[in-house]
Amino acid sequence: MNDEDFMRAALELARQAAQAGEVPVGAVVVKDGEIVGRGSNAPISRHDPSAHAEMVALRDAAQRVGNYRLVGCELYVTLEPCLMCVGAMFHARIARVVYGARDPKTGAAGSVLNLFAETRLNHHAEVEGGVLADECGKLLSDFFAARRALQRS
Repeated sequence: MNDEDFMRAALELARQAAQAGEVPVGAVVVKDGEIVGRGSNAPISRHDPSAHAEMVALRDAAQRVGNYRLVGCELYVTLEPCLMCVGAMFHARIARVVYGARDPKTGAAGSVLNLFAETRLNHHAEVEGGVLADECGKLLSDFFAARRALQRS
């Protein structure tokens, strides 16, 4: 499997989040070419501000691997991660982060700030953005357009 295949798996999780009324973001954690963690946005349903897709996927992967350190793992997420999620990725020692759409409001991988470039931090990960960006972005924009339409009616 390649980056696009793993991003498609994350997109499917994002679609599931949308169906549940959550902002459609999905994430997968990959180790040695296999998905070991899955997550979709769930802060509304879980009443948990930390239940972002990345956090859910990191928790799932840590349980499956049996270690909170996910050394050598990659994380794929449909939306550029926020400050909280990047911090968790650093603590988990994620080696590589791949995201789809940029987040101009809270993105911490270059859009608002870039924690991955912060030399004072003790961990760094390779980061690549823009994988299936149009598809990831469309899922989000369609979701919010539908919500605005419901509010107007």
